[in-house]
Amino acid sequence: MTVGDLGEFGVVSRITGRLPQGAAVILGPGDDAAILSAPDGRVVVSTDLLLEGRHFRRDWSSGYDVGRKAAAQNLADVAAMGATPTSIVVGLGIPADLPLEWLDTLTDGFADECAAVGASVAGGDITRCDLVVIGVTALGDLGGRAPVRRCFARPGHVVAVAGRLGYSAAGWALLEAGAPVDSAPLRAAVEGHRRPCPPYASGPQAAELGASAMLDVSDGLLQDLGHIAEDSGVRIELDPQAFAVAEPVAAAAKELGADPLEWVLTGGEDHALAATFPAGVRLPAPWQIVGRVVEGDGVMVYGREIGQRGWDHFG
Repeated sequence: MTVGDLGEFGVVSRITGRLPQGAAVILGPGDDAAILSAPDGRVVVSTDLLLEGRHFRRDWSSGYDVGRKAAAQNLADVAAMGATPTSIVVGLGIPADLPLEWLDTLTDGFADECAAVGASVAGGDITRCDLVVIGVTALGDLGGRAPVRRCFARPGHVVAVAGRLGYSAAGWALLEAGAPVDSAPLRAAVEGHRRPCPPYASGPQAAELGASAMLDVSDGLLQDLGHIAEDSGVRIELDPQAFAVAEPVAAAAKELGADPLEWVLTGGEDHALAATFPAGVRLPAPWQIVGRVVEGDGVMVYGREIGQRGWDHFG
């Protein structure tokens, strides 16, 4: 069966029937709007748009993969503010001939990624569209903490990252090249592109540790750290020797004859977290110091010339 066979209201019922609601949801799907608790008195909000053919391909990713990826990139933005995600709402544009099985697995992907952080899919909307279009808005709670913005990095602070870097770029390159994915490391790289694994708990943890600036790595580490450098009026210097290249990224680079560090520094969509901390703060795992903040502007990598520094939608 397809979406068109079931009709709008049947599709809505099918989706909502697969979505359990967590403690933060006072009133879930079914009315004109959801009602959520806000214990902190402040609500962190972020939104993203995913387009079939630009952010994902249905011949490369299952509905479940796309659901987890769409939820993850929004939940990571909330964590990057030092907040705990509580819920998402989803807008879907879908073709009438979309198989119901694909829609079911998409819904399950949303639900499972949210469940990983104790969040819920609290509501949304659907409309007919020629391609799959997904709009996700994520909400979170600061738990009494100050939000971690991009504008308070200062000279003398250290730069650290938590989470995976280079996986998504390596996986995309393998899929784009049509390379054989016949080993566990190569399969892990491809799965890293299909389904990121943000270190959600590290966001609130960084806020508790006194992070001075933070963001999630969505467009590439150099590109995104450039936002901190610009907003804080500082220069960020990175040490390429401080980055550990994961085995899946190294294996993909060997397969394709590429430089794995380029993917680590400029590849997007891993949704790792990058932050600055005052010198002397003891950083627990998975935080890893990779550079420092100094006077000046921009982002520099010692001993390396970097061309493309990350993703630009209009570049």
